[in-house]
Amino acid sequence: MEIKAFKLKGVVALLLMCFGVPEKGYTQNEQPNIVVFLCDDLGYGDLSSYGHPFIETPNIDQLAAEGIKLTNFYAAAPVCSPSRVGLLTGRSPNRAGIYDFIIGGNKKRDDNRDMVHLQADEETIPARLKSVGYATCLVGKWHCSSLFNSEEQPKPSHFGFDHWFATHNNAAPSHKNPKNFVRNGEKVGEVEGFSSQIVVDEALQWLDKKEDKKPFFLQVTFHEPHVPVESPQELVNKYLPVAKNENEAQFFANVENVDLAVGRMMDYLEKNHSENTIVIFTSDNGPETLMRYEKAYRSYGSPGALKGMKLWTNEAGFKVPCVIKWLGKPTFTGTSDAVISALDFMPTFCELSGAALPENALDGQSMQSFLQTGNIEREKPLLWSFYNAENDHVIAMRDGDWKIMAQLKNKGNYLPKIFNIYDGNEAFVKESTLTDFILYNLKDDAGETTDIASESGKKYKEMRKKLKREYEELLADSHIWIRD
Repeated sequence: MEIKAFKLKGVVALLLMCFGVPEKGYTQNEQPNIVVFLCDDLGYGDLSSYGHPFIETPNIDQLAAEGIKLTNFYAAAPVCSPSRVGLLTGRSPNRAGIYDFIIGGNKKRDDNRDMVHLQADEETIPARLKSVGYATCLVGKWHCSSLFNSEEQPKPSHFGFDHWFATHNNAAPSHKNPKNFVRNGEKVGEVEGFSSQIVVDEALQWLDKKEDKKPFFLQVTFHEPHVPVESPQELVNKYLPVAKNENEAQFFANVENVDLAVGRMMDYLEKNHSENTIVIFTSDNGPETLMRYEKAYRSYGSPGALKGMKLWTNEAGFKVPCVIKWLGKPTFTGTSDAVISALDFMPTFCELSGAALPENALDGQSMQSFLQTGNIEREKPLLWSFYNAENDHVIAMRDGDWKIMAQLKNKGNYLPKIFNIYDGNEAFVKESTLTDFILYNLKDDAGETTDIASESGKKYKEMRKKLKREYEELLADSHIWIRD
């Protein structure tokens, strides 16, 4: 297939990319190194610093204590693939046509879901940073293409990763001794150890071999604690006295093993890159529901006090832990209830590095000033349109302290679950109307226990009007999959 080149802003941007010179005149000493840890299915309540009564996560807790702990941080979607695409692009994943998790393989499906992948003309964080002189690396889970490591769809290298060591989706056969890693297009075979430690090993090796003085962007995408869960036995034994059973002990140990991997990475960064490195730890979506499907028998993740789980548009589906620490630079520190999104990473990293923003419309905004002051005013509300939600209200929007949710109807009937928008259902979806609105004040009711639409007349009308406008704009710009 022909892979389109990334759009660049004229000759100046082209020269900047060729010579690795930041567009805004930043020097390499000013450009921060950036490390993003992204867990898979880690719930809002799964860290000790976020209230888990048993799981020990001292390294992540230390990041939270010394940096910024966010209590209103949102993933781009309540499920893996669209969440990852949103983080990488700074755009609602619907704009890229990633509506649900991406299936693997090329078996044709009536809903064209087999075609779904991050398309070549989507601009990503590593590509933007690479244009201003960054070295870039991905280790862990990819899950942004249906044909992984295939010439028929763009690989991580196309999106700006100089080095990548990844799997399509889950570590297989489990987190222990996985056999499905690919390094820069070459299959690796079985790797001894546990996935969280293996990906950190790869990241450390990449950093050690890096001979230039370029700043770096490193994305560490853990497979844990997504199924199939497997943990070191010594950690499992530690949790057996407090767990309901061995499966729950396996889950607790799985999260602690991630923490140990983060600790190893932080020790290295503190020793070698402590002068100017931003570290972010977060999750792609909320916790899996125990026994939602056969392999989820060890999915004991916690939503904390939030409503819902993974695949829900209630808070626990996409409100996740997030801690930020900027090594070597003074920032705001402490716990913050500011509303921040993974969509904000793209514009933030562009501003901090001196990179030009993508030409594609963004849904996030820079949080550079927030890192210094702890204050941020969101320019537009956060919107989620997840047509395969476990709950009925598939559309949700947060604006300030308020959250409004809606169902969709077409000719009097509620929409069925939809995995993908394609030419066969485009009209059906676009002709559907928002209905059955509910409204929450999340500042007073973080658990979404009481719908106050009927008693909030002016605010309810304002939020309903805004939701309709924002949803119509997103729907009009959502990618439709059409088979040639």
